[in-house]
Amino acid sequence: KTPILTKNKMSSLTNLFQKKNKNLLSVYFSAGFPQKDDTKAILKSLDANDVDFIEVGMPFSDPLADGTTIQYSSAVALENGINLDLIFEQLNEVKSEISTPLVLMGYLNQVLKYGEKEFCQKCKDCGIETVILPDLPMIEYENHYKALFASYGISNVFLITPQTSDQRIRKIDQMTDAFIYVVASSSITGAKGEISEAQIAYFERIKAMGLKSTLIVGFGISNKSTFKKACEYMNGAIIGSAFINFLKDKGVGQIPAFAKGILD
Repeated sequence: KTPILTKNKMSSLTNLFQKKNKNLLSVYFSAGFPQKDDTKAILKSLDANDVDFIEVGMPFSDPLADGTTIQYSSAVALENGINLDLIFEQLNEVKSEISTPLVLMGYLNQVLKYGEKEFCQKCKDCGIETVILPDLPMIEYENHYKALFASYGISNVFLITPQTSDQRIRKIDQMTDAFIYVVASSSITGAKGEISEAQIAYFERIKAMGLKSTLIVGFGISNKSTFKKACEYMNGAIIGSAFINFLKDKGVGQIPAFAKGILD
C-alpha cells in the first residue's frame, strides 16, 4: 500500500535554494568507489567542505549517459560488490551525521529491478528526497511516477540539452519542484576543458527564458574556471568526472583540497 504523504515540510533542496541561489556547487560520485565502504567517508568530507548538495551515483552495468570516467568508477564499484541494498544501508548510517542534501542518480532499470515501491520506501527511509533518472520518459513520469514519487515525498529531476525545444523546456519547468539539470553539451559526461562559445549561447538562451526553476549545469564542468563561468549564467553546477579522477589519483583523504580548489 502506498503511503499518503502530507507535504507539510519543505524539502532540504528547496530550503537550500531559498537561502542560496548563486554559485551552488554539487559534486557527483559513484557509491562504492574507490572502495566499497568509502561512500560514508566521501559524504562526510564533502558535507564538511562547503559543497551545497551531493549526487550519489548508483553504479549500473550499462550507464548510457555516462562517459568513460563514470563508467570506470561504476565498473570498479560493481566489482567491489556494491549494490542498491548496500548503498541504502550506507546512506542510512550516515544520514544523521551530515546536513547536505543528497540526490540519488541512476537509471530506471535499476528502480524496476529493485521494485518501484521498495525503492521509494528505501529513499524515504534514508532521507533521499530527490532522484535523477536520465532515461525516465516524460510520458511515463506523467502517467505513473509523478504520483508514485509524490506519495513518498520524492522529487524527480529532468535533464535538458542544447537540442531540447523551448516548448519541452517550459513543460519541464512547470513539472519541476527540485531543479532542472542543464546538460552543457549534447554528449556523455566527462571533463571537456573550457566552456565553448556555443555552450555560452545555449546558457544565454536558457537564461533568457525566465524559468521559475533552479538551473544547475552538468557534463563538462571540471575546475574552478568552468564552474565560475557556468555560474555566470545558471544557479550552479555539478562536478562529476573531475572529482572521480581526483579520488582515483589523490584519495578520499584529500577531498578538502578538491573543494578548496573549486570554491576559493
